[in-house]
Amino acid sequence: MLKEKFKNHRIILASGSPRRQQFLKELDLDFVIILKEVNEVYPHHLKASEITDYLAELKANAFEGDLKPQDILITSDTLVWHNGKALGKPKDYNDAFQMLQSLSNSTHEVVTSVCIKTNQHTQIVNDSTFVTFAPLTDQMITYYIDNYQPYDKAGSYGIQEWIGLVGIQSIEGSYANVVGLPTHLVYDCLSKI
Repeated sequence: MLKEKFKNHRIILASGSPRRQQFLKELDLDFVIILKEVNEVYPHHLKASEITDYLAELKANAFEGDLKPQDILITSDTLVWHNGKALGKPKDYNDAFQMLQSLSNSTHEVVTSVCIKTNQHTQIVNDSTFVTFAPLTDQMITYYIDNYQPYDKAGSYGIQEWIGLVGIQSIEGSYANVVGLPTHLVYDCLSKI
């Protein structure tokens, strides 16, 4: 449906995430990928969706002055919010291990913000999903990190991977949001352009 609507537009996805790219393909959108280097630093007083809103807009602002009238830019940011702290992508093996240990046998919030920008308008939306992990043994965590290398994932895990299949007891909210893009919000925003 959106494909026809945007046949005279250029949709730009500013994300190297293969999962976000796959979601846009599954929404039947034609798009190009353009990446810009952005220093993803945010003010320390921000919490949860304030952080992801800030970073999604920061990524979009990198394109300021570059967008043509027919361009629609999509940027996004995901984090895990747990015990009052933001868990982004792990720095290394030990960081990933500690993150997964902290998520074991508890519930955390996955927050994703999306910024949709044209040269006339900017809109930021976000979604939250609550994910509950069963107890994870050290052996399970080690196996997962060794075999799946989750260094490009917020909170050190992908819900669609082995750890999600064996370790997640429940989710409350959008599955796609946990994977990295609240597709229902993206579709809704694009439908209203």
